[in-house]
Amino acid sequence: MAQTKQTKGETEIVYDLTAQSLAPGVKSLLILEDDHDFAEMLRLFLEDHSFKVTCVANGVEGLRQIMGHDFDIILCDLVMPNLPGDMFYLAVERTKKLLCKRFVFMTGHRSDPKWHGFLSKVGGPVVEKPFAMTDLLSTIQTALTENALTSPDPDSSRSA
Repeated sequence: MAQTKQTKGETEIVYDLTAQSLAPGVKSLLILEDDHDFAEMLRLFLEDHSFKVTCVANGVEGLRQIMGHDFDIILCDLVMPNLPGDMFYLAVERTKKLLCKRFVFMTGHRSDPKWHGFLSKVGGPVVEKPFAMTDLLSTIQTALTENALTSPDPDSSRSA
């Protein structure tokens, strides 16, 4: 069920995935992106490709979402207010470590030493902004395939 949430004059659409189960084969995806228009474009594109998408504007909201659902993919911007992508990842690592292999990072700052060091350390897939949507989809599909190969039971991480 979709809910709208008003934040600083912007409307954010949040899906409550705990209240409903997903159809077989539908993958859930969490987008952390503080640019509302860009997040909305990503949401529409990914929903057109059969993903169930939840969008949040920062890591604090992202943590609230992961506490209620084990997303198949977490598409995470690095530079965000309140709790940036690296700090969000570290918080997820402490609370739901199994989700760490499900991250796909987005950034326009990969060459910045801080972000370069973080990305090198965690080793997750990265799409550099600006990117083609087909490249994003390909990176997500690759991450899903790799996660399926390393997961002993794909349903074991689902919330009941």
